[in-house]
Amino acid sequence: MQMGELVDIVDSLENKISKLLHKLELLHNTNIKLEEELVSVKNDHEATRVSVNEWQERYNSLKMASSMLGSDTNKTEAKLKINTLIRELDHCIAQLSE
Repeated sequence: MQMGELVDIVDSLENKISKLLHKLELLHNTNIKLEEELVSVKNDHEATRVSVNEWQERYNSLKMASSMLGSDTNKTEAKLKINTLIRELDHCIAQLSE
C-alpha cells in the first residue's frame, strides 16, 4: 500500500466519522425535542383528565339537584344519597357523643 492510498483511506474515514458525529448530534437534538413534546403531551393529558373529572362532578351535582327539584328520573337515586348522608351524619354524631 502506498502512502497516498493510506492518506485517502484516513481522509475517507475522517469524513465518515464527521458525518456520523453530525448525524448523532441531529438525532440527539431530535430526541431532546421529542422528550420535551412528550412532557407537554403528558401535561395536557393530565389537565384534560382533571377537567373531565371536574365536569363529571358538576354533572353529578346537577343530576342530584335536578332530582331534588322534582325530576322523576333520579328521585330514587337522590333518596338513596340522602339516606347515606343521614347515616354518615348519625355515625359522626354517635362518635362525638361517646
